[in-house]
Amino acid sequence: MSAADLATAPVRIGVLGAASVAWRRMLPALAAAAGVEITALASRELARATRFTDRFGGVPVRGYAELLARPDVDAVYLALPNGLHHEWAAAALRAGKHVLGEKPLTTEAAATADLLRLAGQRNLVLRENFTPAHHPMHGVVRDLLAGGRLGVLRHLTGSFCFPPLPGGDVRYRADLGGGALLDAGVYPLRLAQLLLGDEDRLEVSGAVLRIDPASGVDVSGSALLVTRSGVIVTAEFGFEHSYASRYQLWGAAARLAVDRAFTPPPEHRPVLRIDEQDHTEETVLAAADQYACTATAFATAVRAARSGAPATAPDAAATLRTAELVDEIRATARRITVPGSG
Repeated sequence: MSAADLATAPVRIGVLGAASVAWRRMLPALAAAAGVEITALASRELARATRFTDRFGGVPVRGYAELLARPDVDAVYLALPNGLHHEWAAAALRAGKHVLGEKPLTTEAAATADLLRLAGQRNLVLRENFTPAHHPMHGVVRDLLAGGRLGVLRHLTGSFCFPPLPGGDVRYRADLGGGALLDAGVYPLRLAQLLLGDEDRLEVSGAVLRIDPASGVDVSGSALLVTRSGVIVTAEFGFEHSYASRYQLWGAAARLAVDRAFTPPPEHRPVLRIDEQDHTEETVLAAADQYACTATAFATAVRAARSGAPATAPDAAATLRTAELVDEIRATARRITVPGSG
């Protein structure tokens, strides 16, 4: 196939795992993306795989290794439990497949670094599926911050919390990388990196994790971080709360707040609220589908790499730093037992 053909040929996606996030969010986006074709979906249960392929297309496959051996798969969307990400992302890369891995890419920094190194050695695209990075509202916020609209930034607070999950949910499985920090806490952490830039390096100052003694996983927590320039960052996360998905930037001159910030539905029009001492203004932005934007960006990167362009992820350093921050939070956090559950 010529370079021109490689640049325009469809990206054939194989899906590892039949997770709810794949059903609700990413597979609709991948199925609708121009130049993308879902060719196979693997699950340990063939009936579950068939349910997905009946809706999104492709061939149902029993077993993950069988999918990686298929010649009609150029790239893999990895939608397995967190604890299986490193094993199967590495297997996909060794099989010559590009990888879009659900966040968190792995459960620890050393494993994330290993995958990034493996992808670089093979010039394969490896992306962590942090979809908020592709929503344009955060670019607008960055521009306002850089333009001095808020004055000197003092504090950033991000919160992503939701009600308890069904008892059998995989996020209560410690052996599969469950817990609120990996599932929800990475959102405000990565958002802070996105808005502040990795050059103003975040460091962990303290954290608290609430542990469910029955499952052994953290069900909520809070982390306090600070940048080299002195911006204080607070990350709140958990699945034992009423729902919240928001962040706030508080500067010397004004405060900016965004609600429904991390997983807005495609039709949602974000509202940026800026409060000053005697003035409030709201800006309503255009709706955007961050899942569709993510799917398109991944397919574009794969086509470029097939044509010989470097596949190194532009956010590779940020992906690794998020994993390092998670490690630091776990290492330093005060752990408390959830009251009344022990």
